Amino acid sequence: MNTLTLRPGLGWEAARRRAFLWGLLPSLAVLLVITLAPATALLVTSFTPLSLTDAAGTFRFDDPLVNYRHLLVDTRFLRSIATQLQLSVSSVALQLGVGLGLALLLNGRSKLLGATRTAFLIPMVLPPIVVALIWKILYTPDVSPLHRALEAVGLPVRSLIANPDTALWAISIADTWQWFPFTLLMVLATLQMVPDDPLEAASLDGANRWQLFRYIVPYLRPVLVVCGLFRLIDSFKAFPLIYVLTDGGPGTVTEVTNYYGFIQAFNFSYWGVRQRHRDGDSRGRVRAQLAGGPPRMERP
Repeated sequence: MNTLTLRPGLGWEAARRRAFLWGLLPSLAVLLVITLAPATALLVTSFTPLSLTDAAGTFRFDDPLVNYRHLLVDTRFLRSIATQLQLSVSSVALQLGVGLGLALLLNGRSKLLGATRTAFLIPMVLPPIVVALIWKILYTPDVSPLHRALEAVGLPVRSLIANPDTALWAISIADTWQWFPFTLLMVLATLQMVPDDPLEAASLDGANRWQLFRYIVPYLRPVLVVCGLFRLIDSFKAFPLIYVLTDGGPGTVTEVTNYYGFIQAFNFSYWGVRQRHRDGDSRGRVRAQLAGGPPRMERP
């Protein structure tokens, strides 16, 4: 029989905590490498005039807050924050509402309801780029079966992603379609744990569906808060939908903060603000020279 040899003065609880700590160390090391180290590197480089063409000046810290000062006066960046908040609030609210409603409808133990629940989970396992392509087809009038069906009944609708008033809502609907199954799954699991006896007693006493729903709301509130927090965090990752559906447009109405950073970094190579303004000054001089014609040759 195996026995656990304890060191002198080391009790069972202390030995157990120490074993747990040594077991967690590999996971903590991996977490440190893949999350904390890159985040620290990004934070440090944000205080420098990062430039891919000026390696020597990349790690200068003579004016560390210049990037943040320019962001505070960048109207396009501030507008992207407001756009992100609108997208996050609308998509999270829709996902919670749709997921809760369908969970209440599908809460049962029949085989038909089980198959229906399984079918509703399909969008959540699809890659985001596939979801974006599906909704790109649905939002394109020339190839969309939805648009053709509406035209057949005399209700033509212009493209939602080309309309500045509906483009952000179109992205929110696509994001809701992909991620409402998460709320559906969590709420269904909670409903399965709600005791049946109080519900049956309330039904026998004449309680209607609304009264029964009010009774189970306290059971659902914690899981709805958790779902809302998770989906709020993930709502900042709607990059594939925006990239495929609208490319930040029309204009900049769907340009959220991470997409604005992507455009500035990879379309214009504006990594550091000071590098950006130096490039802007040089381009301004070039435009001025072109507008004024070729430079004149001075006589000796």
